[in-house]
Amino acid sequence: MADSEMYVRSSRELWTILLGRSALREPAQIEEELDRNWERLLQGLCYYKTPSSSAAEKLKADKGVAQPLKDFGLRISKLLGLDQQQSVQILQCYLQEDYRGTRNTLKDVLQDERPSQALLLKIADYYYEERVCHLRCVLLLLTYFQDERHPYRVEYSNCVNKLEKDLVNNYQKQFETLFKAESPTWETHGNLMTERQVSRWFLQCLREQSLLLEILFLYYAYFEMGPGDLLSFTKMFKEQGFGLRQTNRHLVDKSMDALVDRIGYFSCLILVEGMDIDFLHKCALEDRTEQHQFSNTPAISKEMDQMLLTFGDIPHHGPVLLAWVLLRHTLSPDESSPVIRRIGNTSLQLGVFQYLTTMLQGLGGTGNNCTASTARMCIYGLLSFVITSFEEETLGSQQHLINAACEVLSAPSLAELFWETKPTMGLGMILDSAMGMFPHKTGMLLQLLTALLSDKSTAKKVYIFLDKMSFYTEVYKTKPNDVISRDDETLWRRQAPKLLYPLGLGQTNLRMPQGVLGQVAVGEQGYVVRWDYSYSAWILFTCEIEMLLHVVSTADVILHCERVKPILDLVHKMISTDWTVSDCLLPLTSRIYMLLQRLTSVINPPVDVIASCANCLIVLAARMPGKVWSSLHHTGFLPFASSPLTNMAQSISAEGMKAGNYGNLLVLIEQPRGEYAVTIAFLRLVTTLVKGQLGSTQDKGLIPCVLLVLKEMLPTYHKWRYNTHGVRERIGCLILELVHAILNLSPEGEASGSTPTLQSLCIYSLANTEAGQAVVNIMGVGVDTIDVVLAAQPSSGGSEGPGQILIQTVKLAFSVTNNVIRLKPPSSAVSPLEQALTQHGGHGSNLIAVLAKYIYHKHDPALPRLAIQLLKRLATVAPMSVYACLGGDAAAIRDAFLTRLQSRTEDMRIKVMILEFLTVAVETQPGLIELFLNLEVKDGAEGSKEFLLGEWSCLQVVLDLIDSRQQGKYWCPPLLHRAALAFLHALWQDRRDSAISVLRTKERFWENLTTPLFGTLPAPSDITEPCVLETCAFVMKIIGLEIYYVVSGSLERSLKDALQKFSSGRRYEYWSQYVMSLVVHVAETEEEEGVHSFSETQMVISAWRMLLILSTSHSDVMQLKEDSARLKLFMDVLDGTKAALLVPMSVPCLRLGSMMATLLLILLKQWRSVVATAPDVLAPLSLILESVLQADQQLMESTKAKVFSALISALQIQGLNGGEISQLPQLLLCVCETVQDEALALIDSTRHAAQVRDVPDDKDSMETDAVRSFQKDQRDGVCVLALHLAKELCRADEDGEHWVLVMRKIPALHSILSALELSLRSKQNLYFTEAALHLLLTLARTPQGAAAVAGAGVIQSICLPLLSVYEVPSNGASQGFSRKSQDAPCWPGVYRLSMSLMEILLKTLRYNFINEALDFVGVHQERILQCLNAVRTVQSLVCLDEADHTVGFLLQLSSFCKEWQFHLPHLLRDVQINLCYLCQTCTYLLHSRNMLHHYLQAKNGEALPSGPRAQRDPQTPSKAAAEGGGGEREEAEQKALLAVQCSLLKILSKTLATLQHFTPDCCQIMLDQCMDLAEYRTLFVLSFTTSAFDADVAPSFGTLLATINVALSMLGEVEKKEPASLSVASLASSEETQALKSLLMFTMENCFYVLISQAVRCLKDPSIAPRDKQRLKQELGSELSTLLSSLSRHFRRGAPSSPASSLLPSPQPPGAKASHEGQEPFIQLVQAFVRHIQR
Repeated sequence: MADSEMYVRSSRELWTILLGRSALREPAQIEEELDRNWERLLQGLCYYKTPSSSAAEKLKADKGVAQPLKDFGLRISKLLGLDQQQSVQILQCYLQEDYRGTRNTLKDVLQDERPSQALLLKIADYYYEERVCHLRCVLLLLTYFQDERHPYRVEYSNCVNKLEKDLVNNYQKQFETLFKAESPTWETHGNLMTERQVSRWFLQCLREQSLLLEILFLYYAYFEMGPGDLLSFTKMFKEQGFGLRQTNRHLVDKSMDALVDRIGYFSCLILVEGMDIDFLHKCALEDRTEQHQFSNTPAISKEMDQMLLTFGDIPHHGPVLLAWVLLRHTLSPDESSPVIRRIGNTSLQLGVFQYLTTMLQGLGGTGNNCTASTARMCIYGLLSFVITSFEEETLGSQQHLINAACEVLSAPSLAELFWETKPTMGLGMILDSAMGMFPHKTGMLLQLLTALLSDKSTAKKVYIFLDKMSFYTEVYKTKPNDVISRDDETLWRRQAPKLLYPLGLGQTNLRMPQGVLGQVAVGEQGYVVRWDYSYSAWILFTCEIEMLLHVVSTADVILHCERVKPILDLVHKMISTDWTVSDCLLPLTSRIYMLLQRLTSVINPPVDVIASCANCLIVLAARMPGKVWSSLHHTGFLPFASSPLTNMAQSISAEGMKAGNYGNLLVLIEQPRGEYAVTIAFLRLVTTLVKGQLGSTQDKGLIPCVLLVLKEMLPTYHKWRYNTHGVRERIGCLILELVHAILNLSPEGEASGSTPTLQSLCIYSLANTEAGQAVVNIMGVGVDTIDVVLAAQPSSGGSEGPGQILIQTVKLAFSVTNNVIRLKPPSSAVSPLEQALTQHGGHGSNLIAVLAKYIYHKHDPALPRLAIQLLKRLATVAPMSVYACLGGDAAAIRDAFLTRLQSRTEDMRIKVMILEFLTVAVETQPGLIELFLNLEVKDGAEGSKEFLLGEWSCLQVVLDLIDSRQQGKYWCPPLLHRAALAFLHALWQDRRDSAISVLRTKERFWENLTTPLFGTLPAPSDITEPCVLETCAFVMKIIGLEIYYVVSGSLERSLKDALQKFSSGRRYEYWSQYVMSLVVHVAETEEEEGVHSFSETQMVISAWRMLLILSTSHSDVMQLKEDSARLKLFMDVLDGTKAALLVPMSVPCLRLGSMMATLLLILLKQWRSVVATAPDVLAPLSLILESVLQADQQLMESTKAKVFSALISALQIQGLNGGEISQLPQLLLCVCETVQDEALALIDSTRHAAQVRDVPDDKDSMETDAVRSFQKDQRDGVCVLALHLAKELCRADEDGEHWVLVMRKIPALHSILSALELSLRSKQNLYFTEAALHLLLTLARTPQGAAAVAGAGVIQSICLPLLSVYEVPSNGASQGFSRKSQDAPCWPGVYRLSMSLMEILLKTLRYNFINEALDFVGVHQERILQCLNAVRTVQSLVCLDEADHTVGFLLQLSSFCKEWQFHLPHLLRDVQINLCYLCQTCTYLLHSRNMLHHYLQAKNGEALPSGPRAQRDPQTPSKAAAEGGGGEREEAEQKALLAVQCSLLKILSKTLATLQHFTPDCCQIMLDQCMDLAEYRTLFVLSFTTSAFDADVAPSFGTLLATINVALSMLGEVEKKEPASLSVASLASSEETQALKSLLMFTMENCFYVLISQAVRCLKDPSIAPRDKQRLKQELGSELSTLLSSLSRHFRRGAPSSPASSLLPSPQPPGAKASHEGQEPFIQLVQAFVRHIQR
């Protein structure tokens, strides 16, 4: 079908295209359609041929049509009497456009008798519709081919020129054929031609006749009709009785009356138009009547005379007779006057003017109904000439004439035409005569003037006309006393002035002065006096209204209402036509409120006057809603609340609300009568006030009005009594317009407290009361009902019919429901509205199915679009399966959706909406999306599933839409392309693997998909279609998801090629530049006006960010390896971030800046090597930081954190680039200010949290949540990052000059220390505490910094509060030491950092800090001693780390032995003992490696986590892991073991270095004889057994010797790199090996030193027995000699020199300088000592 679609377009599709409702909207495309189809239009209904044997043969021979279709085509041909081939064509078009089943069910339907009969009847309806559309196309061309405003005027005009004269002949013959046609019977057309079908056929016959005549009428409105044609038309219409004498008139029923009347109207109009009265009038005026076509056709005229004499029995004859009278009277007045008189009388007897009024009303309003306007133009000419030619008195009732004139003048431009003609001619004469009786009779003049108002110029003319009245007509039954008159009573004169209205003093009034003359005519009514008195009718109108207010409660009220209503109608038309006149009409408009109040409170209120008042207020409210509201509020007309509204429940129950005068009027008068003028005005008035956005206080006042509508009207209006057809639909439409206006109000901030707003009230009411059910019922009307209503309209598709109102109402219901669901506050309970929308009804009657079936509606494309939009909303929010709701119709509806999606002429917005619906369904409606994907399983190998696209798969359509060869064609505009890509993106995002697997292997898929990325986009300031940006964003996201999810080896070749092309075509650079330009554009334009395409810009930036982040980890796949390209990308991101964040007052810029900052941070971390070579990034980052600190803090919290992080990374990577950065002082200042602010805020929040915690705990979980949200301490919080940045800046500022200057300005240190003290005390804010300590550590490295830290009171802030960080167990066990990972922030870590801080401060400040250091060690002595002890039981790295920090601090403190001894002698002794034991423990653990390994496994659970990088790489395949698991685990354990050994070695070396300070100086003790030995205690026992792992065995000389042995053997291992033991080779780099060697050497040196010093101390100690001394000498001599020989062997091989003193800060042992003789100084010392003891 799709192939032949271009050649056999259905008439309906052609009509849709010509209307401009399809995708073909360019004039050239319209012209092409008309060129292809003009001959078909010329043929008219003859295009549809009757059956013939030749056509049957051709059909039989046609191989392209399936046999079942041929057979069915013959049945159609029989039923419709249609050519066999065309029958098949109709069938194919029907299946394409209107068939509501699936292709699969079609076969069964064609074979089965009953369904096939139903199908036949539906095709008959479709065929009839086709014929009507065929004629509508011609009608459309004739309507607009001379309309300059129409976009396709030229194309239409060309086509009409081609059709020209032949059109009339063809259509006239067709008309004759139709009205003479015999009705079909079951004998001729088969047994389906039942009575009902015959009636249907006849209705169609009448409709076609009416359309043909309408076409002929429009044709003759533009082209001249010859006299012969007029005669033939007259004969034809006479024969047909102007539609009343149909061949089949026995078939006419009541429903067809409107069509029969229409045929009569057009017959009559064609004849009047054919006489060309306008031209006749012109000829008569210019005295050239011989030029008229009838002036020289006496034979025809005579024949017409004879024929028209027989007319007169049908109302339709009236205008024809009147026109002919004019024609004959003008062209030959003498020739046939008796005939003319007879004909003229007949026409008046037929009530020609009433008939004209009825006819013009029957043809419809003139909104955009060209036929009605043309008919009025035609009748205007007739009326003008009639009134000019004949005396008004001879034409019957003046009122009938004026009614007809008013109806005629409602056509556009006729009012202007009227004011341009002379007042003595044409309709001007009626105005003149109406004015003659003013103000005695006001109605007729005002009715005429109201009709003469059409635009601003005519409004001014009407205003001036009434403002300058020169006659005042009065009627007197008897002659009054205060006038004197002539004898013949033709002229009166006033003797005294007279007030014309009996009103009170001070009121507006008219005063007729003395001496005014009046012309008198005596008539039936008495004396008619026309006073020669000038006045303004507007003042008179004011008096009339004032008069009505006076008599409102008397019997005269009805009479006065009749005079005032036309005044109000004129005022309404006046101000709605020209608002500028409203000021002049203020005396009238200001009295309307009072009028409304008075009239609505009388017993039998005049409803029409009240409606007119309300209509005036509607126009006023549109311009000044506030003023109208405040005045109207006091009239009591509108519903009101007697008590203030406080909450929703009270509002909904309408408690304390009064219905107002309007409410009473509705119940007591309008509903019983069935007339609803006031209700319609009330609804419009409230809607206008709502749209006026009055503000919250007035909105509150409108709540009672809206509640009345929602409670009393919306649920029940369809049950009211109605006198007039169509009013119910109008009221429904107006109610929904009001609700729609309320739901579209922009919310002015949150409503204060619980008082409901108009919008919240509306939403609640619709969601929870029967108002919502009423809306659901409106939506449930269904597509079939709408089609029936549209089909029943007699007119040819105007915009005001009941069908259009119904469609508008349903559309509003969709929109309202959609908005209620969108705006409804989220709640767990399902509202009654949602329940009604989603409940499953039996037999497909549920609403979801009804909504989906609107896809079959073809008349108004907005209806299915809004239905799908609502479905989309429901599919998102409602917990139900759309697929299940569709039931058995699901596949058929799917086919209908896809047919519309595939059609190239379909309206683009419907296609976009369908794709958006499917996009939502991917995530929320699995069943539905499977139906639409329609994937079929291919029979492949066992177990592996391969999919193919089914025949009805939406993917096929989507693939066509993204095909690069289709882009730019009219059927694939950018919006549609974007929607298709959004759908594909949804598939990837939701991981629909079956669909993705089919797509990714499709030929050219990746090429087509990536095409948008290779185009050149318009500059950001020139973007006209922002959706192009979204298109590119979706493409980037799909590529990103594909790369992320698919292993790089499995990516499609074509995708890799596309990425390669992307890289080699420098597209990375292009896009980077473009994204930056987008950000810059937003930043620049934000200051002038909002950005129109912000969301699209945001989307592109987000997608580009995703691609770049992926490229950091998948650079090989994405072909982004060049450093130059990366550098360009990085700098663009930096510039973009800077551009966005330097506009701190703009929310959109800050949003984009935040997104860019994230990307910048990731690139900084991932592309370190690129950033290292980049130009200075610190300067722009500093500017960004300054700007961000000025912006709104709540918005910028996360962005600030990102900028701080970026600065930290930049400092770490680039440093200060060797030199100073100019920004350093400013940057330091910013950072310190932030640190200070954040620290103070943290103090507040911590105190607040503490207060909340002190409140008695009532187990209320909400309270703890609140606390948690208040506390700001986070690892990546601004405060923590600012501290880290401050630390990096201090590190960069080596001499500390800038730092000191900033510190003088900002007391940040004090704030930090206060916050630190509070945090330690409350054991909160762990991350802050750690960061603060790191900063203090960095500061303490320089003398100035250390002095500042100490001076700020660091010891007060840390020393005592630190106690609360750890608990010392009472039993002295070591459970205080955790086995957590070393790197994770924890409180023990804080303790270790504090220890390090003390160590560094003591090291830097020396004696200036000794007292504080002793205070610290005194306070924490228990923990210190426990820690030294704990190494024996816990070998976790955390525990060892603490021991390391503790020993480090003790090492610094040991330099001040004397002070220590003086202040804390007991502690010093304890520390010395513990250190000796520690030395023993470390030696043992280092010596016995197996034992250590066993301990690690047993005590620590498992050794793995201790290893730094022990986790398996998450991406390694599991199989490999299983095989290599054993080896991996072993390696990890080795690493853990090595880490523990290194720690133990460090502790050992520091312990020995500390012990060195507690033992006498070697040289001094050896050389100084009078040294006081009591000053130094003996540290080691005189024993030489090797160290044991037992607390009972005291450390001895054996321990020290064992230590040296262990160190020596480890040194040997390191050198040999023995694989068996410590696998140093595989684990450590050469630097690590070198450091390890130095550490071992340092340990040996210190150990020798302590050993010698302690040995000499013993030898000199008098308290030791000589025997023991001798033993000491022997043992030491032999042990040391052995050690020395080992050492010399070792050094001959080449050993490290004595330790790098930088490795462990300690005073160097004597003789630590490297000697050049290849002999280590400490060896020489040992040798000397050995010699000394061997003497």
